[in-house]
Amino acid sequence: MTARTIPTAFVHRYLAFSPDNHVDLSGALRTAGIDLETLSDPRARLTPTQVTTFIQSTWQITDDELFGLGSAPVPRGTFRLICLTLIHCPDLGSAFGRMSDVIRALPALAPLSIEKGEESTRVSFAVRAREGIAEPDVAERVTTDFVLILLHRFSAWLIGKRVRLRAVEFPYSAPDARLAQDYDYIFGAPVTFGAQRAALEFDNSAMRAPIIQTEETLEEYLRESPIQLMSERDYDSTASAQVRRVLELGVKGRTSTAEEIAEMLSISIPHLRRLLRRDGTSLNQLREEVLRDVAIAGLRRGESVEVLSARLGFSEPSAFRRAFKRWTGDTPSSYR
Repeated sequence: MTARTIPTAFVHRYLAFSPDNHVDLSGALRTAGIDLETLSDPRARLTPTQVTTFIQSTWQITDDELFGLGSAPVPRGTFRLICLTLIHCPDLGSAFGRMSDVIRALPALAPLSIEKGEESTRVSFAVRAREGIAEPDVAERVTTDFVLILLHRFSAWLIGKRVRLRAVEFPYSAPDARLAQDYDYIFGAPVTFGAQRAALEFDNSAMRAPIIQTEETLEEYLRESPIQLMSERDYDSTASAQVRRVLELGVKGRTSTAEEIAEMLSISIPHLRRLLRRDGTSLNQLREEVLRDVAIAGLRRGESVEVLSARLGFSEPSAFRRAFKRWTGDTPSSYR
């Protein structure tokens, strides 16, 4: 299955703070194979591997696991130490309780507030940017995004199964519609912007789930970090995610009809369309996204336009080139 590509905005934001931090991140961009022209195009997309490589290089350059954007530096290895205190907890709820206790001893990290209800548990925090940074609001947004994704995906890894969220809250205004759809995809739950604090609301059944990981599997997880945050697909349970998986199962993103997809999901065609509209998308839009992501991944691996054109069901390479330009605003050659 092809991992969904990522908007350039998720990397472009980091670069806004390089002058403030007196850090040159051009080397991190080169290592990740990201050029400034692609990065400045809001329609362009990056692969999870590219974003992971950029983040890993930025960690090395800044020696800070929050990239120099937090209220104080977070030395590399801090996340590993926190994880080691959690891995032997009996269940996810206990792990969050211990995480909250540990973070209190680390002033660079935002304290967690845990509110337990009868059916759900709300985990919230408020990020503070360091003093003197030129755009603290944007710095807080970047850091909040990273921490919320980390809390959700790491929780699922700890218990070895999907964690369905009841709600996700962001303490800033909504981004443009294209980016907002990516937030919905990332969390697989209703995303609210403009809240007082950043928050995730977990069903208590998830909080009771036992921790199944070990120190050995943790080391493997940390070696690959943070690619799991960017590419893991099992936590998204929306109708649009299920349809996307069906489309991805065929090499050619155009082959599955509405009738075939509805039958596979055991629902009617009108109900399928209603569910997709509720997710803010359509079958045709999902086809285009699948084709786009497969095309970008193939070009990154060195496949030719001719091979990709045939593999994705286009009548000729020129048709593939026109579609690629429509998807990304650029030519296939720019992604090689």
